[in-house]
Amino acid sequence: MPKKLNVSIKDKNTLVLEEDGSKGDLIDLLELDKVDKDSLIETLNLEKDNLYKEKLQEERKRIEEEQKYKEQARINDYETKINNLNNSLEKAKQENETNLKLKEAELNKQNESKINDLKLQILDLKNKLDNVTNNKDRDIKEAVNSKEIEIINLKNDIENKKNQAELEKNNIKNQYEILLKEKNDQIDYYKDLKARMSTKLVGETLEQHCQIEFEKLRATAFKNAYFEKDNDSRTGSKGDFIYRENDENGVEIISIMFEMKNQNDETATKHKNEDFFAELDKDRKEKKCEYAVLVSMLEAESELYNQGIVDVSHRYEKMYVVRPQLFIPIITILRNAALNSMAYKDELQLVRNQNIDITNFETSLLDFKTAFSRNYDLASKQFNTAIEEIDKTIDHLQKVKASLLGSERNLRLANDKAGDLSIKKLTKNNPTMKARFEALKENDN
Repeated sequence: MPKKLNVSIKDKNTLVLEEDGSKGDLIDLLELDKVDKDSLIETLNLEKDNLYKEKLQEERKRIEEEQKYKEQARINDYETKINNLNNSLEKAKQENETNLKLKEAELNKQNESKINDLKLQILDLKNKLDNVTNNKDRDIKEAVNSKEIEIINLKNDIENKKNQAELEKNNIKNQYEILLKEKNDQIDYYKDLKARMSTKLVGETLEQHCQIEFEKLRATAFKNAYFEKDNDSRTGSKGDFIYRENDENGVEIISIMFEMKNQNDETATKHKNEDFFAELDKDRKEKKCEYAVLVSMLEAESELYNQGIVDVSHRYEKMYVVRPQLFIPIITILRNAALNSMAYKDELQLVRNQNIDITNFETSLLDFKTAFSRNYDLASKQFNTAIEEIDKTIDHLQKVKASLLGSERNLRLANDKAGDLSIKKLTKNNPTMKARFEALKENDN
């Protein structure tokens, strides 16, 4: 009689016999209740790993496609700018050619008018020559000699003007080539610098720039000032530079915590100035500085930060944001304000010691604040005016460049026309003058 065998499930494809069996023994599938959990867990983990790898591969592919799309968009933007510049250049070239053609046509018209006048004069002379007697030959010869002298003088004058024009052309060309070379060298330098800079190097370069600008004036304007890098990171963070200045008695006049922030154009993450306000304020308080200044190149297109010195004291006490070109001016403004404040403090102490009413002092202090605010506004307006003048100068230089390119072509055309001038061309289609010149040559022989 066949018997039922005890079996267990190993996985979805395998059953394991728990006892010996023989041909004809039975396996009751309805009674299967033993499962090899380790095998099933291993199978599930394997399936999970495969699924995770598949998802990871899909995410990696999505990120690569997104990066390619952004890179292609950037390339398309650069190509669009290049095409716009090429179109502008081609348009300017066509306008110059059109203007040159119009001027050339006008000159040709004027020359034709002069030629017609000369033809009429020559025809008139011919009629007079036909009507005079032989005793007038001497007068005619003298007249011809006089004309020949005039022609020689005109040729010499043309040659001198030609040489002068060539000299001026060479001078203008040399000046333009020198200016163009300087601009190209400067462009190549910044392109190379930008290509080689990492994000850290960009920031360090801004720090070095500010330090160099300060060192230029340290000996003359900041003799008693301390300006060094903040290397104390015991509190967990540190700024870039600390500025302190004491008076002759060792009393601190002013102290400023500086943070320099730049940003590489190729960096994917674009920071904002406000991202660093809280940390800068913390560093200022920990290092016991009176003011905090963020010297920043972030948000390059922001009209707020490009207008000049930006006061953010409404968010963080005694904090300002400036561009690198205002690094020295902000120190000077805060330092002068502190010196004036110290003077008023001394006067206040003197007044108190002498039991004098401090009302006048409060009025003077208010006047000082008003004057300081007015001077700050004037300084800010003057800075903006200087920026506008610089932009106008750049536009003017661009126009001068275009004029130089146009003048070079005009000088070359004038040079070609002057080089083609000859006696042969002057007497072309004028048999009377040609015969007279030939007669003069025979007489000279």
